[in-house]
Amino acid sequence: MTLTILRTGPLTVIKDEGRPGHAGQGVAPSGAVDRGAYARANALVGNPRGAAVLECTLGGLRVRFDEPATVALTGTDAVLTVDGTRTAVEEVVSVPAGAEVTVTMPRRGLRSYLAVRGGLAVPAVLDSRSTDRLAGIGPAKPAVGDTLPIGPAPATPSPRTTSPSLAALPSTASPSGTPSPLAEGVGGPADADGPLEVDLGPRDDWFTAEAIQTFLSAEFTVSPSSDSVGLRLDGPVLARARTDELPSEGVVRGSVQVPPDGHPIVFQADHPVTGGYPVIAVLTPAAADRAAQARPGARLRFVVAPA
Repeated sequence: MTLTILRTGPLTVIKDEGRPGHAGQGVAPSGAVDRGAYARANALVGNPRGAAVLECTLGGLRVRFDEPATVALTGTDAVLTVDGTRTAVEEVVSVPAGAEVTVTMPRRGLRSYLAVRGGLAVPAVLDSRSTDRLAGIGPAKPAVGDTLPIGPAPATPSPRTTSPSLAALPSTASPSGTPSPLAEGVGGPADADGPLEVDLGPRDDWFTAEAIQTFLSAEFTVSPSSDSVGLRLDGPVLARARTDELPSEGVVRGSVQVPPDGHPIVFQADHPVTGGYPVIAVLTPAAADRAAQARPGARLRFVVAPA
C-alpha cells in the first residue's frame, strides 16, 4: 500500500516520536513538534506508539492512496476532505482506493498530523523516521509526486471508521471558506487559552529580579522567523544580572533561552543539543505542545507551574 503526494502545502514533513539517545553524536531527539496531537492521531487509527505520520503546517496537503486506507487528522481545526467531501474533526475516516485526501488551512493552530493505519514505512535513520530540519538527517521533505510506503496494519483491532458524509468543501479554503489570517495563534491573538506553564531555571539566577517579574507578567509576540527549531519572541527585553560567558550546556524541548539581545527563544522539537546562552525557564510538556501550535503574531504569556 502506498500514499502519493499531490500537494505539500507550505511545509509537510515526516515525524515520529524522535531519536533520543544520540546527543553524544550532536543529534537532538527531534520528533513531532506537538507530541500530544501526534500521539492522538496514531491512537485513533490503532497504530502503536512511534508510528510515522505526516506533520503539515498551515494545511494545503493533498494525497492519494492506492488502496483503501484508514486515516485520522489531529492538531488543529483543519478539515480533512475526501474527494472534496468534509469529514468530522479528529475522527477515524475510511478512505476508498484512489480518493484524494486534502487537509484544509486551519483557522486556529499551526500543525496538523495525518496518520494512516500501518504508519509511513520510510527508511529509519538512527532508529527514527523523523525529519530533523536542524541536523539535516532523516527522510527528506516529501515532494509532489513522491510515493511513500505504508506499513502493514497492526494486530490491534481495526478502529471504527466514519465515511465522509458532510457538505462538500473547496480543498483550498479554511472551514469557514475564507483564508485563515497568519497572525491568529493557537489561542487567538489575545491568548484566550491562558498562559504557558514553566518551571524556572536552571539559569534564572543569571537574570535580574525585574527580568524574572517581566518574564512572568509581560506579553510576548511570536516572530515570523520562528520554526520547528524555536519560537523567537518579540517583547520586553529580559536583562541579565550576570554578563559572564556561559559555557555551552545541554538543552531540552521547551527551554526558554535568552541570547544577548534579551529576546527569548522557546526551543521546539528540532532544537540544538546544546546552547551557550542562559535558560531562564523550561515549559512543561503540555505547554510545549501548545507552543507548537502558536503562529507568527500570536501573543504568549508565561506562568510558573504549580508544584
